[in-house]
Amino acid sequence: MDFRPTEEQAAATALAARIFRDLATHERLAAAGTGSDAELWKALTAAGLTAAVEELGLLGLVLLLEEQGRTTAQVPYAATCAYGVLPVAVHGSPEQRARLLPALGSGEAVATGAFPARRTVTATPDGHLTGTAPAVPWLRDATHVLVPDHDRTLWLVRTDAPGAATRPVETTAPWSAASLTLTGAPAERLGGPDAYDAVLAAARTAFAGLQAGVCAGSLARAVEHTSTREQFGRPLSTNQGVMLRAADAHMDTEAIRVTAYEAAWRIDEGLPAREHALTAAWWASEAGKRVVHTGQHLHGGMGADLDHPVHRHFLWGRQLDAYLGCGSELLSELGALISGGEPTSEGEPTSEGKPTSEGKPAPEEDLMPGGEQEGEAA
Repeated sequence: MDFRPTEEQAAATALAARIFRDLATHERLAAAGTGSDAELWKALTAAGLTAAVEELGLLGLVLLLEEQGRTTAQVPYAATCAYGVLPVAVHGSPEQRARLLPALGSGEAVATGAFPARRTVTATPDGHLTGTAPAVPWLRDATHVLVPDHDRTLWLVRTDAPGAATRPVETTAPWSAASLTLTGAPAERLGGPDAYDAVLAAARTAFAGLQAGVCAGSLARAVEHTSTREQFGRPLSTNQGVMLRAADAHMDTEAIRVTAYEAAWRIDEGLPAREHALTAAWWASEAGKRVVHTGQHLHGGMGADLDHPVHRHFLWGRQLDAYLGCGSELLSELGALISGGEPTSEGEPTSEGKPTSEGKPAPEEDLMPGGEQEGEAA
């Protein structure tokens, strides 16, 4: 495997880093409140960073989302790419790709996803959905929402469609979230029976990349603070306890990053990757919350200030800890997958064979490609 970015991925990452650094400042984030930054979103789409994801692949998206996470930039970038650009590019029909990708790339359309699947959403044979999703990130900004029904079939719903209603809700992180209520809302199907598992694995990998950036940003702020803040005539960073906490946080951040890179690379290469996506998501959940707690603690009393920049990283890290499955849920799902059963949408394993990354039964020797590497990664 080769995680080195291509020339195109490196150029896009550098451009994204500059845009996020220049526009996602503490003052602008504070002014945005729980909403998104329209000017920043316009700058990203005008630079082609949304449209480019189709060519850069999932690994390229992970690299870009790291840069968003470093600044906790409040734009629907992760949601639009993970639930719009990539699913349409990979699973959409030629007509859907021609119609939707230009609008998503230009920012005219904004996508999000009501993931994971819920038993409360049902679909009629002619594509009308009924059900609820209590909190969908960035739904207040979205024009389209990707909704899996109780059978895990994917449907794309316009948020202004008849029978679709949204109501703003507040989440731990300021993600412009809303609840979604569907009452016979018309929808178009996206992809085949394997699309749900593939999109969920890609989304978990993408948001793990976002968490890696959130943790890196939190740790960078903690390093800066402890290196300049003095106690008893010397910097806080010279205390052994501070150094150990920071070192542990660095290793946790690198674990999130490398497992996200591996899962993204395998998905881009068309290799089985459900176990790897779950591993990346588990590290993002378990290690992520440790890192953002460390970042806050190393700021001392200042870290408890709700207006301090590091607190925003704390909120994002805790939101990402639970989004798409908390650590114990992910570990249960991973264990069921390895042992031969596949968890249902309610988290209960079944025993219908050992599924591959596409959700089909696979031979025993194909379940864990890479041998001992899987155990080491988890």
